[in-house]
Parts: sequence; structure tokens; C-alpha cells
Amino acid sequence: MTEHVVDTRDEEDEPAYEPHPHRWRILSVSLVVGFMSLLDVSVVNVAVPSMRSGLDTSAGAVQWVVSGYALAFGLTLVAGGRLGDAYGRRRLMLVGLACFITSSAAVGLAPNVELVVLARLAQGASAGLLTPQNSGLIQQLFRGRERGRAFGLFGFTVSTASAAGPVVGGLILGLAGSEDGWRWLFLVNVPIGLVAMLAVARLVPRRRRAAGTDGRIDLPGAVLLGLTVLCLLYPVVALEGGQRWPLVLLPLVPLLGAGFVAWERRTARRGHPPLLDLALLRGLPGYVNGLAVGALYFTGFTGLLLVLSIHVQEGLGMTPLAAGLLLVPFALGSAVSAPLAGRWVADVGRRVTVLALGVMVAGVVLVALVAPGRDPLWAWLAPPLLVAGLGAGAVVSPNITLTLTEVPPRMGGAAGAALQTGQRIGASIGAAVLVTVYQVTADGHGDDAAVRAALLTGAAIVLLALAMSVRALRHERTDAGTARTAG
Repeated sequence: MTEHVVDTRDEEDEPAYEPHPHRWRILSVSLVVGFMSLLDVSVVNVAVPSMRSGLDTSAGAVQWVVSGYALAFGLTLVAGGRLGDAYGRRRLMLVGLACFITSSAAVGLAPNVELVVLARLAQGASAGLLTPQNSGLIQQLFRGRERGRAFGLFGFTVSTASAAGPVVGGLILGLAGSEDGWRWLFLVNVPIGLVAMLAVARLVPRRRRAAGTDGRIDLPGAVLLGLTVLCLLYPVVALEGGQRWPLVLLPLVPLLGAGFVAWERRTARRGHPPLLDLALLRGLPGYVNGLAVGALYFTGFTGLLLVLSIHVQEGLGMTPLAAGLLLVPFALGSAVSAPLAGRWVADVGRRVTVLALGVMVAGVVLVALVAPGRDPLWAWLAPPLLVAGLGAGAVVSPNITLTLTEVPPRMGGAAGAALQTGQRIGASIGAAVLVTVYQVTADGHGDDAAVRAALLTGAAIVLLALAMSVRALRHERTDAGTARTAG
């Protein structure tokens, strides 16, 4: 298979598509790797109390274990996608897996919280190299309806990994014990990663550079984008740990972002491969809207599961295993709806996203209004959590498909990574906002009022994503009507 670097050529300039005979096997291996790296975003949510006691440290220090991963993940995503575009998915997956396995073992074996945080940052950076290769491989290996199915499976992986994290974490802690069981959340990645490396080396095709392509990496662009993301995410992560001084970095975000855009335009005008071809992406229907919907959805969604995990453990005294099992209905709903939505989106289009976001908002509002203070809690939580999960699972697959399906294969890694960077930024901001709402409300009005306020805040943010999707759907219908009239 041949990959191409990002440039400004049209889709017609891509070489003739030849289906790889093992493309579905390759996709399955890629999705296992993606699931492992994405699971580590949320798997530690139920382990926060255990890590505090096991490491004998503060809540702020443990928060860096949770949020530092997301910070490093977000910093390296676009660069990882661009490297995969230029040098091949196979090479980046092998390098990323080697780093991910090593850093996972380092987290699990670290004797103190400082080394845990450092290893966790390295683990997040490794995940940022791995994850963009999923969307890049789909762009490279699939076309037409098959690409929609493949993106549906990718969306299923993203939504299931996010929803299953607390459940898997609770099960591992229940089996390994609460004192040092949290270490096995990371050590389990070692054998899985080694098997995945063998599968990648055997199945994923090597890259053959096409004649005349430019393999240079836009290092100034990567630095500018990395600084932009850092100045946005670092204050959020630090605020969760009780530090306020990093907020002074926030005014730098628009300045650095404008500098990145200007540099990318200059790089493209000079005929060099930019980190992210902004002009080409702006010309793709739905790409910018998909970025916004994904970022808003993850802003509202990620904090919901974290707040529920904290509430039932620290507020109600449940074990990590019980907290994880309590969220099983949400995970089951996501697992059922994600692959179905991935299949339907080819025929139904953006209406799937609109319906799914509406269902999720309804489920979260029901959880907020009905569940707090009820007994038995699981009986009251299960039905609305199942509804919310059905909606949540059906959001990610269609949005990824609609956002990336028209992206040329030569820029699939970078474009997919930009989408996921928005999701990681949204996830970090959402976790900080909802946990802050929970803590502030709990101090004055108690735990039940706090979890209700946090959940309704998350629902309001997801409602913004719904409004963006409705707006995009109306524009699509208007454009289709104009085209029919003109025809």
C-alpha cells in the first residue's frame, strides 16, 4: 500500500485504489491498540481514592496522574498523525507501542507519586503517537461504504473505551485489591502491548514512498501547535490540582493559535508539506462542524463519568468495584448503539448524530433528577444510564465518519489527529469544569445537590453540541435544496 504526505493536491491525484486482502484483519489489530490507549484515559477514574492511599499523597498530586495523561496525549496527537502520514503507520505504531509498554510498566512499578506522574506523561505522549494511526489506516485501506463501516467500528472503539474505563478499572481493583491494585491498571498493558506489537509487525503493510513526495516534517508548525495546546490544557490540569497561577497562560492561546495558522498558510504557499493543510480541510463539508461537535460532546461527556465515580466512592462510600459495576448500563448502551450508528450513518447521515445527542441529553437529565438520594441506587440509576449510554455510543461513530469520510488518504492521520485533539481538549476541560461544580456545590449544599448540579452542567454542554449538529443539518438540507433547484 502507498501512503502520501499532506499536500494541496486534489483527491484525483491519489493512486488507483487497490483493496488490501487483509484490510479487516489490519483494522482489528489497529483498533485493539487504539482501545488500549484510549482506555487509559478513563480507567483510572475509579482508582483515585486507592492511589491517594496507596501512594500516601494529596488529591492534587493524584489529579496529575489522571489529567497528565490527557495533557501529554493532546500535545502529541497531530504531530503523531503527521509522522504517520509521512513515514508510515506501521513504523509509528511499532515505535508508539514500544514507548507505551515501557511507560506503562514504569507507572505500575514506580515507588512514589513523582515518578508515577512522569511515567504517566510519557505514557500519554506514546498514546498520542498511536491513536492517529487508526483513522490514517482507515483512510488508506478503505473506500466508499466500507470506509463508513470501518469508521463505525473506530467510533465504537472510542465510545466503548471511554465508557468501559471505569468498569474495567473497578474489576481490576476488585480482583487485585485496593491498596496496590491500581498498579495493575497499568501493568496489564505490558502483555497486551507485546502481543499487539507482534500482530502489527506481521500484518500492517510497510510504507513505500511515492516518487516526488516531500517527507519533511513541519517542526515549527508542530512547536506552535504544541505550545497552543499546552497553554490551553496546562492551566486546566493545574486548576484541578489547586494551582491558579497557570491561568496567566490562557491569553497566549489565541496568539499562538493565530501564529500557527499563519505559519501553516506560509508553509503551504511555499510548496512545503504543512503539519495540517488548513485550506484543504476548510473545503471539506462538515469538517469544521465535526471538530466543534466532537470537542463539545467530550467536554460534557467525560466529566459525567468522573463525577459519578467520585460521588459514589467518596460521597456514598462504595468500593471501586461497586462504582465500576454501577456504570455498566452506560457501557452496555454505548456498546450496542455505536456499531449500529456506524452502519446507519451512510444512509441516514447527520440525523443520527442529532437524534443520538438528544437521547443522551435526556438520559443525563433523568439521572440528575431521579437518582441522587434514592435507594437502592443501582435500580434508579440503571434505566437512565442505559438511555444515556445508547445516545452516547451513537454520537462518536457518525461524527467521526461524517467529519473524516471525505478527507484524502494522504492527510488522514493529521486530520484525524486534529479531530481527536479537540476531543482531548474537551475531555480535559469538561473534567475540570464538572469536578469543580461538584466540589463547590458539595461544600455549600451537600453531595446529592452537587452531583445533580454537575450532571446538569454536563447535559447543558452536550446540548450545545446538539445545537451545532442541528445547525449543520439545516445547512445540508438548504444546500441540497439549492442544488436541486439549480439542476
